[in-house]
Amino acid sequence: MLLEFSCSNHKSIKEPIVFSMLAGTDETNLDKTKHYEKYRVLNSAVIYGANGSGKSNFLSAISFVKRLVSNSINNQPGDWIRQNPHKTAGYEQDSIYRIQFVTNDVRYVFGFTLNNKLITEEYLYYFPNNKQTKIFERKGIDFHTGRSFRNKLTKCKDVLKPNRLLLSCAANFSSVPEIEAAFRFFKEDLVIYDNNLSDNWLRYSLIQLKQNPQTKKLFLQLMQDLGLRLKDVQVEIGAAKLEETDIPPILSEEIKDQLMQETIPSFSASVQYEQFDTDLFLEESGGVRKLFSFLCPMIDIIIHGKVLVCDELESGLHEAIVSGLLNMFLNADQKHFAQLILATHDTSILDLKLFRRDQIWFTELRSSDRSTDLYALAEFKGVRKDENIARGYINGKYGAIPMLNVDFARIISST
Repeated sequence: MLLEFSCSNHKSIKEPIVFSMLAGTDETNLDKTKHYEKYRVLNSAVIYGANGSGKSNFLSAISFVKRLVSNSINNQPGDWIRQNPHKTAGYEQDSIYRIQFVTNDVRYVFGFTLNNKLITEEYLYYFPNNKQTKIFERKGIDFHTGRSFRNKLTKCKDVLKPNRLLLSCAANFSSVPEIEAAFRFFKEDLVIYDNNLSDNWLRYSLIQLKQNPQTKKLFLQLMQDLGLRLKDVQVEIGAAKLEETDIPPILSEEIKDQLMQETIPSFSASVQYEQFDTDLFLEESGGVRKLFSFLCPMIDIIIHGKVLVCDELESGLHEAIVSGLLNMFLNADQKHFAQLILATHDTSILDLKLFRRDQIWFTELRSSDRSTDLYALAEFKGVRKDENIARGYINGKYGAIPMLNVDFARIISST
């Protein structure tokens, strides 16, 4: 479970913002929460805001932390961390990231600070028996462990660099179960859906449909529930070689020749309906291919209780399909507790029957420095339980929408 995330000086985010998946005192829709210790944790959150207000930048901060934990062990001497500071702050000001999460039913807090594209501070704590315990604290390349972890990270002293997170190093060069659990949360349980990487999800889905009969059965049922009356899908996985036209022309002839000798997986999929079959890649719409790429990972996320962070799921999909996917996720019979964090423009799902007030968030640009502010609907007083939130949002009641003042007739007549 994700409990809380905060960051500062990341892209359009300048001042610290705090995003929480902890439920407030509202007693409505308790079925959308799960008890953990003394808290109630939300199963989902939606984020709205005008184009350019920072929705995607906020999600990119979560993705940035995931990538750095998972991959910074691979950074070589001289490599810079791709810090993305706010334009008015720059690399010389600290970029600070902090995340609180639960894995294996134990709460963790992890955070780090970047300055001039290098790591200056880092810490990891956990809460066995609800008591904060230090795993490690770091300044520069010096670190200290808690009493229970003394002498367990000695190998990390030789591999820790200013461009590597200690969590990444310790997960690879020690055998500490608590550190491995924290690392695996970022690498496996925190899942980022990016439209730009949907091809990777589609390949994963086709492999699952080919090799996992239970996943295929669930997939076909979900597609039928969404109104796409598939009878079956037949997937073939083979091997192919790159054609010269597939390789960027700027590469040297030596590298081109090398690439053309290698084999890559090739996929084909026949989608079977009652009266005919179609080729998934040549005859189906982009929306259908997106459902193919999204549903199998969603099944895995629900079954294993992972956290899905998704930007603009509605792209290429009908609003009824988006609503159906959302209801599938939120109403699935879960053995484990899965969470969904969704940035969207789709106001058809902006409804207090679907979300509590503390599940609805907004981003807005401050006029002074064009930095992102993030706030929840729960911060507004006097929001009725039966209020039409979508209409209020469109009318600017909660901010976070573009304020248009465009006189097209005047602009055209002046040209």
